[in-house]
Amino acid sequence: MALERKDDVVPPAPAPHDSRGPQRERLVVVEDDPVTQTMLVDYFSENNFDVVGAGSCAECRQALRARTDLVFIDVHLPDGDGFELAKEVQSLSNAGIIFVTRRDTDVDRILGLEIAGDHYVTKPINLRDLLARARSVLRRRLIERKATRNRNAIAFGDWIIDLTRRELTGSDGKPVALTRAEFDLLAALVGADGRPLSRDYLIEVVSNRQSDVDVRTVDALIARLRRKLVSDGTPVIATITGIGYKLLLNERL
Repeated sequence: MALERKDDVVPPAPAPHDSRGPQRERLVVVEDDPVTQTMLVDYFSENNFDVVGAGSCAECRQALRARTDLVFIDVHLPDGDGFELAKEVQSLSNAGIIFVTRRDTDVDRILGLEIAGDHYVTKPINLRDLLARARSVLRRRLIERKATRNRNAIAFGDWIIDLTRRELTGSDGKPVALTRAEFDLLAALVGADGRPLSRDYLIEVVSNRQSDVDVRTVDALIARLRRKLVSDGTPVIATITGIGYKLLLNERL
């Protein structure tokens, strides 16, 4: 991969010192361009992260042997494909994943987010924006971990959703395939305990996974979930006129 041009980086404004206690979150930067890798390692180290640089898939696998909270992955790597590497990261750890790459087609963006990514950031890199996204992913994952300790499995209708394993199964034990966005939306509805959630709130839930989210995106995801959750003609997700949606048949295990 060629060295970054100077106009590939948006210089950040000075960032305030961030103190988070004795244990810093560990970040692995998978980037084969030494200029970009050094820039990211230095910037996130200055912002209170414990950062490890990796120039290849092999080096990333080595880095993942230690606790890892977040991984930045370039799609183009010398010994493999970044999308495939992201799948490995998911299988080896619970780390958040942000793609940081020059590849900016809609197909690549959607593929990355559907496979594993929490965010998909294209170059040139705005470091302050990337820092905000990284902290957002880490905050959300902390909330998810706390929630799953208290309520791992919830039954609703003919299904059981496991918030720890991020799995949905039917009463027959067969898994129901969901995209990450669909799972997040369903988990939010389940967590509301039958209370209606506004479309604006659900936009925020889904926007953690993909950009350019609007009401139509939420409506499309709800339509897809309804097709996958069919229970003898009984509706599982109800539309609340003027508000949004709520889950029916909700019962905690």
